[in-house]
Amino acid sequence: MTLTPNRFADRAAALLLALVLLCAASPSQQTDYVFHAESDLVLVNVTVRDKSGKFVPGLKPEDFTIFEDNKPQKIVSFDVENVDAVPALDVAQAQAKPLPESASGESSLAASKADAAAQSASQFKDRRLIVLFFDLSAMEPDEIDRAVTSAEHYVDAQMAPADLVSIVSLGSSLLVNQDFTTDHALLKKRLDAFNAGSGQGFEEGTTGTTEGTPDTGQPFTADDTEYNIFNTDRRLEALRSVAEKLAHVQQKKSLIYFSSGMDRTGIENQSELRAAVNAAVRSNMAFYTMDMRGLQALVAGGEAQNASLRGVSAYSGQSTLNALNSNFTTQETLVTLASDTGGRAFLDSNDFSKIFKGVQQDTSTYYLLGYRSTNPARDGRYRRIVVKSNLRDVKIDYRRGYYAPADYRHSTKEDKERQLEEELASELPATDLPLYLGVAYFRLEGNKFFVPISLVVPGSQIPFVRSSDRDQATLDVIGMVLDNAHHPLNRIRDTVKLAVSTSAEVQKKNVQYDTGMSLLSGKYHLKFVVRENQTGRMGSFETDIDVPELKALPLKMSSVVLASQIQPVKVKAKTSAELNPLVHDGSEIIPNITHVFSATQHLLLYYEVYDPARPAVAESARGTDSVRGEANRSSIRLLSNVAFFQGKAKAYESSLVELTELNARERKAAVFQLDVPLTSLKPGFYTCQVNVIDDAGGHFLFPRLALLIRQESSSPTR
Repeated sequence: MTLTPNRFADRAAALLLALVLLCAASPSQQTDYVFHAESDLVLVNVTVRDKSGKFVPGLKPEDFTIFEDNKPQKIVSFDVENVDAVPALDVAQAQAKPLPESASGESSLAASKADAAAQSASQFKDRRLIVLFFDLSAMEPDEIDRAVTSAEHYVDAQMAPADLVSIVSLGSSLLVNQDFTTDHALLKKRLDAFNAGSGQGFEEGTTGTTEGTPDTGQPFTADDTEYNIFNTDRRLEALRSVAEKLAHVQQKKSLIYFSSGMDRTGIENQSELRAAVNAAVRSNMAFYTMDMRGLQALVAGGEAQNASLRGVSAYSGQSTLNALNSNFTTQETLVTLASDTGGRAFLDSNDFSKIFKGVQQDTSTYYLLGYRSTNPARDGRYRRIVVKSNLRDVKIDYRRGYYAPADYRHSTKEDKERQLEEELASELPATDLPLYLGVAYFRLEGNKFFVPISLVVPGSQIPFVRSSDRDQATLDVIGMVLDNAHHPLNRIRDTVKLAVSTSAEVQKKNVQYDTGMSLLSGKYHLKFVVRENQTGRMGSFETDIDVPELKALPLKMSSVVLASQIQPVKVKAKTSAELNPLVHDGSEIIPNITHVFSATQHLLLYYEVYDPARPAVAESARGTDSVRGEANRSSIRLLSNVAFFQGKAKAYESSLVELTELNARERKAAVFQLDVPLTSLKPGFYTCQVNVIDDAGGHFLFPRLALLIRQESSSPTR
C-alpha cells in the first residue's frame, strides 16, 4: 500500500494494516445522524401546439398518457406554467427575494434548501428562470466581450417582465455574481464588471506533438492532455453544481452557457459529463449552449497571425482536416449537453440574440407533469419517456428520457471516486459505516512532529466475498488535514485489500489502518472517510488536534500510546527526521485507540521525554576529572511508572523505571516502553495514570487515560 503524494505533504509514512482484537463494543461518542432522503419524482415539461403552432390551453391530467420504457406511468402531479399571462405589474411586486448569503458573503442560488423550497411554490410560479453562466476559463478576451454584449442586449431589449435572471461565472472559482432578480440596472451592473482580463486560462493546451502546429521556434512542445482533462471535468462539475443547487425548484429552469466550446479527451470526461446531464435532468433544467467564437473561417495553412506550420500537414490538407475535427469535437460536447437536457445548442452564428428568443419561446407556456417510476431498479441506465395525448392533430414537445439513479454496484469507477471526494468535502458526517480515529504526536526535531493516525472499522461491519479459498474485501480511505485557517496541508488516498481464510476471523476483530505524517506545532483539523466497496457504505470521522509547542514547557513529553500488539514491519532506510517513532528494530507498535483490553493481554505503554535536565556539575570536578565531567554532562535521571485507579482507590502500580541517558539521541529523546501484564487487574474500568518525574530538573507530569479490561470469554466463539 502506498500513500498518494500531494504537493502540500511534508512527508509520507509507510501504511500498515493490522487486525487487532475487538475486546468489547466500540467506545461511545456523540453522533450526529444524517438522514438520506431521495425523491423519485420524475418531472416532464410538455408543450402542446396545434397545426398553426399555437399553444393548446385547458388540458387536464387525463388528456395525457406517459410511458417509460413502454410501460404506462401514473401522473401524480400536474401544473400549468403560463409566463405570458402574468401582468408586468404583478411580476414587479412579486420580484424574487434574495436568498440567504453563504459564509463567504457570496449570495447563493440555494443557500437554504428548506426555506427556498417553501418559497418556490409562490415565488417562482409562472416565472421564467434563466441562469446566465459565463465560462471565463474557456473564452478569449474578445469572446468574453461578445458574451457580455449579447447578455446586455438581452437585458435591455429582450428581457420580459416575468424573467427572473441570475448570473454565474466560472474563473478561478465558481461564483454567483447575482441571484435571481428582475432588476435591469442590477443585472447591467454585474455584467459590466466582466472584462477581457476575467479569463483564467484559455482552455486547450497542446498534446505534445509538433506536426501541424505553428513553428514558434520553441525546441519543446509540452503535452497538456492531463490539464485538458482536468479543465473539462472542472467545467462540467460547475454545471452540475448549479443544477443541484436549484433542484428544489420544480419549475423549468434554463441555463445559458457562454463558452468557446468544450473538448473531451476520449472517455476520460464521460463520467463527469453524464453526472452533469443527470443533475440537470433531475433538477428540470435545460442547458442552452452558445459558442462565442461565432461563424469561423478555417484557413488552409493556418491564420495569418500564426507562424508557419511544422511538418507536411499544410501541404496534404491534413492541417485543415485537423482544424475542422478540432472545431467539431469542441462543439460536440455543447450539443450533447443541450440535447440531453432538453435545450438547444447555438453554433456557427454571429447573431447571439437567437438563443434568448429560443429560451423564451421554449418556456413561455407549458404543462408540468410528474410521475413516480414503476421501475425500482437503480441501475443508472437510460430510460426513454413517451408522452401521448388523446387530442388529434397536435404536436407534443417534451424531454425524451433520463438516466435512472445508480446504486453503488452500478456506479462507474469515476463516479465512486467522486462520491469519496464529495463526502470528504461535505459538512455533514457519514454514519452508515462505524469509524473511529486516534492520533498522537512525537517530536522529530526542533518544532517538527510525527503524528501517527489510526483508523478503526469494526470487522463485523465489513461484508466479505468468497473468492477461491479466501474471503476478500476492500476499503477505500481518503483523508485531509487542514491548518488553523482551513487551508489543506496533507492529503491521503489509499485502497486497503483484505484477504482472510474465513471472514469469521474478522467478525470479532477490528480492521485498523495506520498511517502518519509530519506536522509543525499548531492547531489542525482532520477528516477521514472510509468506504467498504461491497455495498458502498461510508463512514467519516473528523476532529481537531493540537500539536503543542514544547519549547516553553518545563517537562517536554509526547503523547502516551496504549497498545497490546507489536507487528513485524519492513522499513526502508530513512533519515532521522522521517523516522516513525513507533517503528524500530523491525517492529511496529500498533496503537489501541479504543483502549479496550482483555485480561489475558499485556498492556504496552509508549511515550517519550525530550531535552530532560542535566544534573549540576561542580567546576572543580569538571576541571580535575574530565572523564567524570563528560559523563555528568550527558547523564539524566528520569523516573516513571504507571498506576491504575478505580475511583479514588489505587488498584495496581508498576515498578519504577529509571533512565540515566537518552536512548534516542538523534531526536534528543528518552524513550519509555512499559509492559504491564493485565492478569494483575480485575475486569472493569480503570484510570491509567502515567507518572513521569525529571529528578534533575525537579519537574513532573501525570497524564491520565481511561481504559477498559474485559473478562475473557470462556465459551467458544461462533
